[in-house]
Amino acid sequence: MSPVRRHSPLAHVAYRDLVASLLDEAAADFRGTPSRVERNGRGYWYDSYRVGGSVLKRYVGEDTSELRARIERHRDLADDRDARRRERTRLVRILRGEGFMSVDAGAGSLLAAMASSGVFRLGGTIAGTHAFRLYEGELGVRYAVDAAAQTNDIDIASFERLSLALEDVAAPPLLQVLRDFQFAPVPALKSGRVWRWRQARGAQLVEFLTPAFGAEEGRRPLAALGVDAQALHYLGYLIAEPIPAAVLYRSGVLVQIPRPERFAVHKLIVADRRLGGPDAAKSTKDVLQARFLMRALAEDRPDELAEAYRDALARGPRWRERLGRALERAPDLRALLEALP
Repeated sequence: MSPVRRHSPLAHVAYRDLVASLLDEAAADFRGTPSRVERNGRGYWYDSYRVGGSVLKRYVGEDTSELRARIERHRDLADDRDARRRERTRLVRILRGEGFMSVDAGAGSLLAAMASSGVFRLGGTIAGTHAFRLYEGELGVRYAVDAAAQTNDIDIASFERLSLALEDVAAPPLLQVLRDFQFAPVPALKSGRVWRWRQARGAQLVEFLTPAFGAEEGRRPLAALGVDAQALHYLGYLIAEPIPAAVLYRSGVLVQIPRPERFAVHKLIVADRRLGGPDAAKSTKDVLQARFLMRALAEDRPDELAEAYRDALARGPRWRERLGRALERAPDLRALLEALP
């Protein structure tokens, strides 16, 4: 098995700096006073500001030590915004020079508009191949331009309950953003609820997804985003504890993606689910993505990969059956996983 190809240490540091700067920028964007709200034992930060006689709250993020540190210096961060933007442009230029994959102008401008409206701040997580592409920076791995990293689809996943609990909404509304980019709803066959949007000119498709916790996989509303989503089993495992990522468009766009070890394990489950269905042709691509990430993770983050795999196995017999069948098709990955600490 050939070794995993790596970007230079300079490129890996540049990517980390780009993400950190984008996080600083998000923390600097306060109109009023930071306030912390606790719900069900978890803390969430809001930007509280007055408009006329009303006090409005804009969701900032879940309480973490990193976010608290940024909030404590948000006034200082607001003073350096122009310098940070110039530095991010320089970092993006370095990463492109190092051969990082960037998005085309259409996808980049759409993701930037989604970020500006609050999609990722409000819990939206990029799933699918666009997330896979962004692990290049997170893991410092060099991608070959092949079918495993190509896509015209943007998948946005979020938890229904989180979306409702945040008590904040995308602004401008996400439906307006989609229409501004000439997306039209793709009619659902079994329901009046639309969860897929296709661009009138071109092949770009946007899909909204949410975890299914009951027996049925139907449609669910994502209140914060103002859209409906297709509920899917196994998706909650994927999007738990997402991480920040930077899209290489202009001076960088801050998004969030699943943890790479969860993405890799989930891809094996998806590969088995697709067999025998309308998307069976994508099953091979799922295994290719899982293989690429697992090889990189086995070198750099074996404990995280082992934990994610054991977590999935512990979730019940259906999980074990799907993983077992997927690994029958990829004996090299079975050997890799069995050799983890």
